[in-house]
Amino acid sequence: MIDNLESTILYKKTLGCLLGGIIGDAVGTPAENKDYQTIEERFGWIDDFDGDGTDDTVMKNLLAKALIETDGYATRDDWAKVMLDDWQAIFGSKVNKFFISVLHMAQKLRQHAVPRTAALGNMPSSSSAMCISPVGIVNAGNPRQAALQAYNLASLIHVHDVSFCQDGAAAMAAAVAAAFSPDATVDSVLAASTAYLERLSGQEMLGAIERAASVARSSRDYHEFRLTVYEDRERFFHRITCDSRETVPLTLALFSLADGDVEKCITFSANFGRDADTIASMCGAISGALRGIDGIKPSWVEKVHSFASVDQRDLAERLATTAIKKYQAESAVRAAFERIVC
Repeated sequence: MIDNLESTILYKKTLGCLLGGIIGDAVGTPAENKDYQTIEERFGWIDDFDGDGTDDTVMKNLLAKALIETDGYATRDDWAKVMLDDWQAIFGSKVNKFFISVLHMAQKLRQHAVPRTAALGNMPSSSSAMCISPVGIVNAGNPRQAALQAYNLASLIHVHDVSFCQDGAAAMAAAVAAAFSPDATVDSVLAASTAYLERLSGQEMLGAIERAASVARSSRDYHEFRLTVYEDRERFFHRITCDSRETVPLTLALFSLADGDVEKCITFSANFGRDADTIASMCGAISGALRGIDGIKPSWVEKVHSFASVDQRDLAERLATTAIKKYQAESAVRAAFERIVC
């Protein structure tokens, strides 16, 4: 479709996004569900990884497959079909890494529910936000469309009383899409992350993001931010550590504190604790999209390729190609509309 795709900004940002997400997932794994004091006592400062991550990465790969198979137009039905067709991806060797919301949803799909109702009764989690980055990729440069598609896809796992999780997924997808702009900055990515959330229905997530952002702006550095948040845990933490009202605001705040630097985004997130693998995976995906593959240190790139169960170079090529197909299809629609209004 495009000669020398690997030399394009699109491909470099796509691969950076994918690898940043996996590396963040892997670096954050040892710190998952621990507080930062325990992390310091046990590990000192976590800054490296082994393995290819957890459920965050598995779910991302499944979503990417659904997007590729539909030329970028996947809905919750398409994602559900991929999950059912690749059942062992969830219920295989990494089943103990999955949060109950996903396991319940998948079993309901298999036993009696259609995708539209499979999320009913699920607890809050980050199970859609943590893996939504491929939606930002196929909507590269179009954060509004990324957010809209993310709302639909996230409804496979979360609806109704936990629909704030859909807001979290929409924020993450929009941030990734905005990061693909050649002129993207940390500030433009942060602005896009909330620009397309539903203003009334999404007030809870919007408020949580602003509270964390306010602390980030007023903190002298990462360590002060972390201490302030832990000392005011009633404002920032939730009973379930993977609640997206906690993880998404923290991800965006840490992305800001790290100034979008991939290594800082990932290590700041991992050493923060709580749902560290998910926060680091989301922060790594956004920063990887912003900085591209050249923004990730070579030793990490080489290592993650040796661990990854899915070839990320090939996946990046297929997702970048899907983004191009989607853009071309929408360009054809615009061209047809222009003929209508002539």
